[in-house]
Amino acid sequence: MPHRPYEDVRVEGHLIDSGIMSQIMDTIVALDGEFETLSFEVGRTNEDASVAEMRVKGRDQEHLEELLGSVQLFGVVPLHPDDAVLAPVPCDGVFPEGFYSTTNLETAVRIGGLWVRVENPEMDLGIRVDPTTGTAETIPMADTREGELFVVGHGGLRVQPIERPRAGQAFEFMNSAVSSEKPKAQVVAEIARMLREVRAAGKEVIAVVGPAVVHTGAAGHLARLVEMGYVSVLFGGNAVATHDIESAIYGTSLGVSISEGIPKVGGHEHHLRAINTIRRVGGIRQAVEQGVLTEGLMYTLVKTGTPYVLAGSIRDDGPLPDVITDAVDAQRAMRPYCRTAGACIMLSTMLHSIATGNMLPAAVTTVCVDINPAVVTKLSDRGSFQTIGIVTDVGLFLGQVADDLASTYHPE
Repeated sequence: MPHRPYEDVRVEGHLIDSGIMSQIMDTIVALDGEFETLSFEVGRTNEDASVAEMRVKGRDQEHLEELLGSVQLFGVVPLHPDDAVLAPVPCDGVFPEGFYSTTNLETAVRIGGLWVRVENPEMDLGIRVDPTTGTAETIPMADTREGELFVVGHGGLRVQPIERPRAGQAFEFMNSAVSSEKPKAQVVAEIARMLREVRAAGKEVIAVVGPAVVHTGAAGHLARLVEMGYVSVLFGGNAVATHDIESAIYGTSLGVSISEGIPKVGGHEHHLRAINTIRRVGGIRQAVEQGVLTEGLMYTLVKTGTPYVLAGSIRDDGPLPDVITDAVDAQRAMRPYCRTAGACIMLSTMLHSIATGNMLPAAVTTVCVDINPAVVTKLSDRGSFQTIGIVTDVGLFLGQVADDLASTYHPE
């Protein structure tokens, strides 16, 4: 029988109760590889980590590299790792051939025999290494510059997987698949508790908001969260800002009365007239300063000094002057908030939620609220596997969370 190339590897963590060991084995077998367990030391208590050493075998060297790259996501590293291989950027805006495409998991790269943390974990980027300073960070393709050194291949990398929450940890009861049959009262209480903890830790909370928040009459509840300091930054598009402003000026959203729930005569023009009003004064902040905009979610953001990023779309009317119409510029505006966030709440907007999820580290507590289960499923399919899905009406959800947080809120 011909010799099959192999690599001896090691993995450490809560390998059994987090299901990591079985996932490693299943992945190797699914890719037509072989493995041999060399040693397996099981942790004696719930707090102790387990350690396993395995021999992974492939058909040839190329197949072995495929196997090692696939199990690397579970924290698998060679027993005798080499330094990462670096290659220069051939020209601005282009990664070198064979570049390592990042995950949103905590990652380390081996430089000069030492493991170095890769700053700003984010999926679908490259890893730029500065050998003179011994530092590494993720960089978007568009921001690469000729001659910079990037990691190529899968060698010299270590990924830290997200382990399943252990007994007593937050959201333990929500670890099942996306479903509308969650205990809503318990969900609301957990979300409120999480927001209190994130705020107490001094971390930021991102609210990714779609126009349904306005259509359902819930913008006022979200404004309450802003006033209480539970929203650090708002991500959205032209629509949510436009319809909130339309609501403040005309009392309608897409021409439908917020208070009565029926279309108003000529209401189909209101969103365009609202945009025109804001464009005439120069922007949302100017509208607030000049007394043109005196209430609503966008008004509250301006009055409290809470930042917002409005990313545009090809379908936008107007758009509002505050909307960033260049997609790459919008990413650059959003990315710094994603890198420092402690939590993110996504509210009935599929495209902006997926975009934000692509920029969030896996360690950020992420909650997606939508009446459509497919939205949450798509987030997980696109790589934001840390997302906790809540299938419910966003208006009812925001009202209940705001009431819970208000019950213990004490203005300073």
